[in-house]
Amino acid sequence: QAQLVESGGGLVQTGASLSLSCAAVGRTFSGGIMGWFRQAPGAEREFVGLITFTSGSAIYGDSVKGRFTISQDKGANTIYLRMTNLKPEDTAVYYCAAAPSPWAVAFMTGNVDYWGQGTQVTVSS
Repeated sequence: QAQLVESGGGLVQTGASLSLSCAAVGRTFSGGIMGWFRQAPGAEREFVGLITFTSGSAIYGDSVKGRFTISQDKGANTIYLRMTNLKPEDTAVYYCAAAPSPWAVAFMTGNVDYWGQGTQVTVSS
């Protein structure tokens, strides 16, 4: 059974940077997609970004474009989320997600096969 193991997160001030990582354990997603969602208290889950393992191309949600970057380490079955210029509205639980298929549109709507446990990111003003 595959698991997504997240690390990183924490409390930072506005304008700071922070990185998250997500390692896939138990299987690879070499032909699929891994990415990130987030959910703030009282809000719906929001798509943050994804990366396709075959091409390395990334897609980002509008609210994080230009500030967040997703990268991958294929050998380690790991993706990273580098967050810069953080804002209080970035405060949320961040979830890693993965799907073995390369269908980005489906992934962006939350149609994924695996979820991480979530990690809290808090940005103070």
